[in-house]
Amino acid sequence: MALEVTDANFEELVNAGKPMVLDFWAEWCGPCRMVSPIIDELATEYEGKVTIGKMDVDNNNDVVAQFGIRNIPTVLFFKDGKLVDKQVGAAQKSAFVAKIDALL
Repeated sequence: MALEVTDANFEELVNAGKPMVLDFWAEWCGPCRMVSPIIDELATEYEGKVTIGKMDVDNNNDVVAQFGIRNIPTVLFFKDGKLVDKQVGAAQKSAFVAKIDALL
Protein backbone atom coordinates (compact mmCIF):
# COMPACT_ATOMS: atom_id res chain seq x y z
CA MET A 1 0.00 0.00 0.00
CA ALA A 2 1.29 3.43 -0.92
CA LEU A 3 2.06 5.94 1.83
CA GLU A 4 -0.19 8.92 2.39
CA VAL A 5 1.96 11.96 1.64
CA THR A 6 0.86 15.40 2.85
CA ASP A 7 2.20 18.94 2.85
CA ALA A 8 3.41 18.21 6.40
CA ASN A 9 5.49 15.08 5.66
CA PHE A 10 6.56 15.66 2.03
CA GLU A 11 9.98 17.22 2.73
CA GLU A 12 10.90 14.49 5.22
CA LEU A 13 9.92 11.68 2.83
CA VAL A 14 11.44 13.15 -0.35
CA ASN A 15 14.77 13.74 1.44
CA ALA A 16 14.86 10.37 3.25
CA GLY A 17 17.59 8.98 0.99
CA LYS A 18 15.50 6.64 -1.17
CA PRO A 19 14.04 7.47 -4.58
CA MET A 20 10.40 8.55 -4.29
CA VAL A 21 7.39 8.17 -6.57
CA LEU A 22 4.48 10.48 -5.76
CA ASP A 23 1.01 10.08 -7.28
CA PHE A 24 -1.14 13.24 -7.22
CA TRP A 25 -4.80 12.22 -7.21
CA ALA A 26 -8.33 13.11 -6.10
CA GLU A 27 -11.31 11.03 -5.02
CA TRP A 28 -13.50 12.41 -7.84
CA CYS A 29 -10.94 11.69 -10.61
CA GLY A 30 -11.81 8.68 -12.82
CA PRO A 31 -8.34 8.18 -14.36
CA CYS A 32 -6.85 8.45 -10.84
CA ARG A 33 -8.93 5.43 -9.83
CA MET A 34 -7.41 3.51 -12.76
CA VAL A 35 -3.84 4.37 -11.72
CA SER A 36 -4.36 3.84 -7.98
CA PRO A 37 -4.19 0.00 -7.94
CA ILE A 38 -1.01 0.14 -10.07
CA ILE A 39 0.61 2.53 -7.58
CA ASP A 40 -0.36 0.22 -4.70
CA GLU A 41 1.12 -2.81 -6.52
CA LEU A 42 4.36 -0.92 -7.16
CA ALA A 43 4.54 0.10 -3.49
CA THR A 44 4.53 -3.58 -2.55
CA GLU A 45 6.96 -4.65 -5.29
CA TYR A 46 9.51 -1.91 -4.55
CA GLU A 47 9.12 -1.91 -0.75
CA GLY A 48 12.42 -1.05 0.91
CA LYS A 49 13.93 0.29 -2.33
CA VAL A 50 11.64 3.17 -3.31
CA THR A 51 9.21 5.31 -1.31
CA ILE A 52 5.88 5.26 -3.14
CA GLY A 53 3.14 7.60 -1.99
CA LYS A 54 -0.10 9.31 -2.92
CA MET A 55 -1.05 12.93 -2.34
CA ASP A 56 -4.68 14.11 -2.39
CA VAL A 57 -4.64 17.37 -4.38
CA ASP A 58 -7.76 18.65 -2.62
CA ASN A 59 -6.11 18.57 0.83
CA ASN A 60 -2.48 19.53 0.10
CA ASN A 61 -2.22 22.88 -1.67
CA ASP A 62 1.42 23.68 -0.85
CA VAL A 63 3.15 20.78 -2.64
CA VAL A 64 0.58 20.84 -5.46
CA ALA A 65 1.40 24.52 -6.07
CA GLN A 66 5.15 23.95 -5.64
CA PHE A 67 5.19 21.53 -8.59
CA GLY A 68 2.47 23.26 -10.64
CA ILE A 69 0.18 20.24 -10.72
CA ARG A 70 -2.70 21.14 -13.04
CA ASN A 71 -3.76 17.74 -14.40
CA ILE A 72 -4.33 14.56 -12.46
CA PRO A 73 -3.26 11.90 -12.21
CA THR A 74 0.30 13.20 -12.28
CA VAL A 75 3.07 10.99 -10.95
CA LEU A 76 6.40 12.62 -10.06
CA PHE A 77 9.68 10.73 -9.72
CA PHE A 78 12.35 12.02 -7.32
CA LYS A 79 15.97 10.99 -6.80
CA ASP A 80 18.20 12.55 -4.15
CA GLY A 81 15.34 14.90 -3.25
CA LYS A 82 15.14 16.33 -6.78
CA LEU A 83 12.43 15.93 -9.41
CA VAL A 84 13.86 13.85 -12.27
CA ASP A 85 10.83 12.60 -14.24
CA LYS A 86 7.05 12.73 -14.44
CA GLN A 87 4.06 10.97 -15.94
CA VAL A 88 0.95 13.04 -16.62
CA GLY A 89 -2.26 11.08 -17.15
CA ALA A 90 -3.03 7.40 -16.81
CA ALA A 91 -0.41 4.94 -18.08
CA GLN A 92 0.28 1.22 -18.16
CA LYS A 93 2.14 -0.39 -15.27
CA SER A 94 5.12 -1.04 -17.58
CA ALA A 95 5.59 2.72 -18.09
CA PHE A 96 5.82 3.27 -14.33
CA VAL A 97 8.17 0.29 -13.89
CA ALA A 98 10.54 1.66 -16.55
CA LYS A 99 10.65 5.07 -14.86
CA ILE A 100 11.17 3.54 -11.39
CA ASP A 101 13.92 1.21 -12.63
CA ALA A 102 15.69 4.26 -14.11
CA LEU A 103 15.82 5.73 -10.58
CA LEU A 104 17.58 2.70 -9.11
